Amino acid sequence: MNTPKILQDRVRSAFASADPVTGNSDSHTSSISNVRHDPDLAQRLAAIRSIARGRVVFTTSFGIEDQAITHAIFEQALAIDVVTFDTGRLFPETYELWALTERQYGRCIKPFYPGCAAVEALVARQGINGFHASVEARHACCAVRKIEPLRRALTGAIAWVTGLRADQSDDRAGLSFAAPDPEHKLIKVNPVFDWTREQVVAFVRDRGIPYNPLHDQGFLSIGCAPCTRAVSPGEPERAGRWWWEQDQKKECGLHRLHLAQAPALAQSPPPREEAKP
Repeated sequence: MNTPKILQDRVRSAFASADPVTGNSDSHTSSISNVRHDPDLAQRLAAIRSIARGRVVFTTSFGIEDQAITHAIFEQALAIDVVTFDTGRLFPETYELWALTERQYGRCIKPFYPGCAAVEALVARQGINGFHASVEARHACCAVRKIEPLRRALTGAIAWVTGLRADQSDDRAGLSFAAPDPEHKLIKVNPVFDWTREQVVAFVRDRGIPYNPLHDQGFLSIGCAPCTRAVSPGEPERAGRWWWEQDQKKECGLHRLHLAQAPALAQSPPPREEAKP
């Protein structure tokens, strides 16, 4: 299988479907041909930056995948905006990791906050932890604290980089490297879409990248503190998110997956190392 050619065609196709577009000039060919189906995250991000004629945004929640991507961006000094959403309900460990990451790389990560009036109205209507009452109430909380800030963060961007992996959940199994996001009118790029958790952990550990100590305590997926618990051995990776809900689809609405446009490549075989943290 000519994997570089497949990735090249998919990236070109994705950007050709976007508005604005990057074009199809030969000057992009060498950059895209370097995007390989291997652990070289830096090449993937550099190639996307080289073909995207406009603003590129990476949204981090400081999970382990996000830390790997942040490292690859900052180490190459890529012109990719690294931003985060401070919902007001994050774990103390997440705030500590945020500060540590900024110190280690000498870069500031731009925060986006929910609107003050919107949060006041939400809490007045629901109560401080009203998101437990129903799925609809929880979605309303996520809409105020995450989705509206995301809209502002992506304004004017042509590409959105995420830390999504296809094996995180059944709902994400069809992820591709890059595909049009019609909702935000840009290209959504998932540079670790075909990585396993073991590959991410090895990447972070081998490079001394800071990560959230909650990962060592069974928190495989970390969001807001009231909405996240540790998972037990054998549970799905995202089982600790909104665990009181019976619905198996564990999403907040940030990632409305548009999977039909670009089917995923076959996933890489996982390395033999254990996934710790």
